[in-house]
Amino acid sequence: MKRRVLSSVLAMLVGASALMGCSTTTVEEAGEASGDNQAAQATEATNETESSSTTLTGEGEETLHVFLYMQEHEKEIYQKLIDQFVEEHKDKVKEIVFEVTTQDEYNQKMIASMTAGDMPDVFYVGPAAVRSYVDNGYIMPLDQYVDDATISSIWGTTQEIYRYDGKNIGSGSLYAFPKDLSCFAFAYNQDLFDAAGLDYPDPNKPYTYDEFVEVCKALTKDTDGDGEIDQWGVANADQWGMTPFLYSNGVKFLNDDMTKVNVANNKQLIEALTFYTDLTKNGLTPSVEQDTALGGYQRWLDGQVAFYACGTWDVAAFMDDNTFPYKWNLCGWPVGPSGDGRSHTWMGSVGYCVSATTKYPDLCAELVAKLSTDADGQRAVSGITTGASIQLPNIVDLAYGEFKDAVNNGTVPYASNVDVIFGYFDGNDHYAAALQEMDYTYNSEWFTPFWSGVFNIKNGDISVEDYVAQVEPEMQAALDEAIELQNSATK
Repeated sequence: MKRRVLSSVLAMLVGASALMGCSTTTVEEAGEASGDNQAAQATEATNETESSSTTLTGEGEETLHVFLYMQEHEKEIYQKLIDQFVEEHKDKVKEIVFEVTTQDEYNQKMIASMTAGDMPDVFYVGPAAVRSYVDNGYIMPLDQYVDDATISSIWGTTQEIYRYDGKNIGSGSLYAFPKDLSCFAFAYNQDLFDAAGLDYPDPNKPYTYDEFVEVCKALTKDTDGDGEIDQWGVANADQWGMTPFLYSNGVKFLNDDMTKVNVANNKQLIEALTFYTDLTKNGLTPSVEQDTALGGYQRWLDGQVAFYACGTWDVAAFMDDNTFPYKWNLCGWPVGPSGDGRSHTWMGSVGYCVSATTKYPDLCAELVAKLSTDADGQRAVSGITTGASIQLPNIVDLAYGEFKDAVNNGTVPYASNVDVIFGYFDGNDHYAAALQEMDYTYNSEWFTPFWSGVFNIKNGDISVEDYVAQVEPEMQAALDEAIELQNSATK
């Protein structure tokens, strides 16, 4: 049965890297494809390194293979944590082989490992892959290795997304400890606001759709007087930067049990998608042709757009004057008229899991706890003690306390409006976030037909109403296939 559904597992293996905060994601998990999709991953692309392996030795008899993907600066911090772990457990550890590679190579090597039945002891799993990894016997439950106090100390979303009861994500046994939690907030260029004489966005009161349009109009300009627009209010990536606009209008693409696609007669979706595509039709974003020539991420880096998506993994690049020589900060996505009054975005995560075939489950579980929920480890990866933040702390009190203090005193270079991200993580009167519906279905292929054709609406080739009616059957067919794969795996 494993081989029957291996293709589905591998599809989600790739999906698990879509939005991961460490690279992420994230999940690591942030965009692949063409045009603006390059935006979500451009920071990673310039920093990826070839595969490398380091062997850390102790005085015991147990050997572990840890296989992860990350950037070189991340590897340096994590290797120090694993060094500490070896020293703390030197009576047990003979050696830990710490292998780090690029995201693409990681996927290829995991395919080979699955096919050969020779899995690493510790590796990544994303929320979308938990169900398939468990159904196929690749990973083991970790409940006995973590206490309630530890789990309750981390962000609420990560307490749920790695649980699976054999049918549903969110309940049952715990199969991974979070590597991180990440999300797409919204960033704005303060210099462009200053030049336009505009007040900065209020981090405690996200714009309405109408307010956002008016601000974008004031920020869309022909700055050199040649008759052509060369500064835009916003740039968007359809695959990753569209859904927060839609979610903020209460949009859901599936019914409650996630078996039926609901786009053709979805009034909230039609309203939000009209607003989103009109931003381009009305010239407040680069046109589809202009976006193809130069993606929104690069235009943001070049100071040509006032608003752009900011993943938690992007912050370090935006804080680097050599990469982004402008003042900037964070704000919320605009709120639609038919939503719940809050700004919504999507979250991503990736988790450390333990192979179901490892010879040393106790040692593996202790290691992933060290990397995920140990306070000193989280101080290191968040920059509190290292000055280099590669992710936000998993521990809530640490995030609101020592981490924010380090941001405010300049120890950690970070956007001062970090509470926007925390608001999304925690949920409050102004912000909310959740995993995307694609993370709860057996794969995400059903959503591809939707986002991949939105440019046709922007170009004026099809109306919103005709588009959603046309794309729904294709989406439903892909969802039906995913459900069949899930049923095959669980029989």
